[in-house]
Amino acid sequence: MDRARAPLLALALLLLPSAAPPPPAAPPIEERSLADLGGALARGETSSVAITAAYLARIAALDGQGPALHAIIALNPDAMAEARASDARRAAHATRGPLDGLPLLIKDNIETADPVATTAGSLALKDNISHVDAPVVARLRAAGAVILAKANLSEWANIRSTRALSGWSAMGGLVRNPYALDRTACGSSSGTGAGVAASFAAAGIGTETDGSVVCPSSINGLVGLKPSIGMVSRTRVVPISHSQDTPGPMARTVRDAALLFGAMVGPDPADPTTTAAAGRAQDFTAGLRADALRGRRVAVLTPATMTPAAAALFEAALATLRRCGAVPVPVARPDLKGLEEAEQIVLQTELKADLNAYLAATPAAVRTRSLAALIAFNQREAAREMPLFGQELFLAAEQTKGLDDPAYKAARADTLRRAAGALDGMLHQAGATILVTPTYEAAWLSDTVYGDQYDGPSASGLPAMAGYPHLTVPMGAVRGLPLGLSFIGPRFSEAALLNAGYAFEQAQHGRTAPRYRPTVESGAALDPAR
Repeated sequence: MDRARAPLLALALLLLPSAAPPPPAAPPIEERSLADLGGALARGETSSVAITAAYLARIAALDGQGPALHAIIALNPDAMAEARASDARRAAHATRGPLDGLPLLIKDNIETADPVATTAGSLALKDNISHVDAPVVARLRAAGAVILAKANLSEWANIRSTRALSGWSAMGGLVRNPYALDRTACGSSSGTGAGVAASFAAAGIGTETDGSVVCPSSINGLVGLKPSIGMVSRTRVVPISHSQDTPGPMARTVRDAALLFGAMVGPDPADPTTTAAAGRAQDFTAGLRADALRGRRVAVLTPATMTPAAAALFEAALATLRRCGAVPVPVARPDLKGLEEAEQIVLQTELKADLNAYLAATPAAVRTRSLAALIAFNQREAAREMPLFGQELFLAAEQTKGLDDPAYKAARADTLRRAAGALDGMLHQAGATILVTPTYEAAWLSDTVYGDQYDGPSASGLPAMAGYPHLTVPMGAVRGLPLGLSFIGPRFSEAALLNAGYAFEQAQHGRTAPRYRPTVESGAALDPAR
């Protein structure tokens, strides 16, 4: 066993219930949904304590040993107490709703009130224990959810280097993909993606700036929802960009993602964008029907290049949409030359401003209180912080001139106008309110020499820049590696996307459980012909 993971294993064992009366038996947790487990709780077949104990035992068996997924940075030492409190509420007929007693993973750039640091994967934040819940966590806790663990991630949400290795952090090591351990789990919500896929919890919370919920969801065979900007609070979330950051749910089913999302939505006075969320909280599971696509026109964006296997899977997904009664209409992607460069200006400028504000408000034990101090820390700790890649993006961000810089303002206006215009234009071409396209292709190899090596299609950029919602749903696998189908719509169209995604999910059955294979690069196909 990796010695660095031994303390996590020991803590997992300590958190398991001890001597006194055994808890009610837990149902099997592997591949079980929030809805299934919630039903078992409601029927009195199990308890939150038993479910939480089962997840802790599974983490102990698979995260630091066995396939050693490295999906978890820290367990919550209060998780069992939260589970006992949930069981007491249920016994008193005071249950808080369908999430009460169900354990969740929280990405380790989101603060929780538990005695656990929020590190963003960096050693510089190892003492960042605020003892305060981010509002999005407070909402989940108010719904009765058990905060089980903090999930590993791409350090600083993948904004430190142009040569980054997705899923790696100095605090947590490299997250491994449970479908093939030598493949990427993508990022930056890598640990949430791999952990939920591996049934370390039925669902979890990630964050996205551009791709960080939908990529790890697609590549780990999950449903992931990047909400509209303004639906979910970003307060006490380690920031990159106030224009594009948002937490989002990650789960194994559309119903679970909808259930979790409903508990996350709401205004936060400290995050002015969320005034738009007032009155938008609802039961997002209410409209989930297998016939939700019947008669719906759907814009179809086919990437310019795809591998033959991915293209065949996409065609099969379109055939499924037709069987569901949808009318797919091909659309052309407009010329968006220069848009990614403008996005980089926005992200780097906002990173400096937003991260400086966040670091300045951290507990006194945190010594790196600005981006400049963080850069210096990484240089001092290069052996531990930069053994695989550097901090080119941090250095570029430090050189930006602030939120009043005309170049930044022009870039922000350009990204918002052109991204929203491109999506609105494609929807208008098709007379549709939903656009579908492959989310990404299959997971690439984790490469510690060259960093991420991927030049295939990505659906994340336009909805990220526009602030529009983006849902990915499993559509199948290529050589055992999952691929997702994206559903993208106008701002605040989450309910419509979830309804459409559910209908597709029920017909496609695209998710398969992970098998923890060492690699897919084996077999007769690699041998010489005889």
